[in-house]
Amino acid sequence: MKYVTTIAEREFVIEILDDHHVALNGVVYVVDFESVSERTVYSLLVNNQSFEGSVYPSDEGWQVLLHGSQYVLQVEDEREKRLRASMGGELPENIDFHLRAPMPGLVVAIPISEGQAVQKGDVLIILESMKMQNELKSPRPGRISRVRVKPGDSVEHKETLLSVV
Repeated sequence: MKYVTTIAEREFVIEILDDHHVALNGVVYVVDFESVSERTVYSLLVNNQSFEGSVYPSDEGWQVLLHGSQYVLQVEDEREKRLRASMGGELPENIDFHLRAPMPGLVVAIPISEGQAVQKGDVLIILESMKMQNELKSPRPGRISRVRVKPGDSVEHKETLLSVV
């Protein structure tokens, strides 16, 4: 899966190749990514260089604190980016949204339930992949219509997890 990450209006294409290889703008790196404490501090080894940083979600996207500098990142997969661009930036509220697994992984938690109303940015599913827990959030307000997975399920890339109507 390829992701487009935007930092200060500069785009980077990131492709997760496997558990220990990532391509950044076509250059392959050997990586190891590990949570150090309480889900916000991470240790990252890139080609045997060690980095430690804090990563946490915000209304603007993701906040990353690395080497004393704070960065705001937006991360979206290629399909989401194309869809958003074709629709003028926002997903329309009258179209069902089907949350698909952005990568293979293990469903850790589902903090919502069928029929529940959600707002844009609400966490729908926590998916663990490559030793990292990813909060999958709602791109718009709506109601959960169908949850197709449960905690402990292994999911494949692009598998439909739930729907927001």
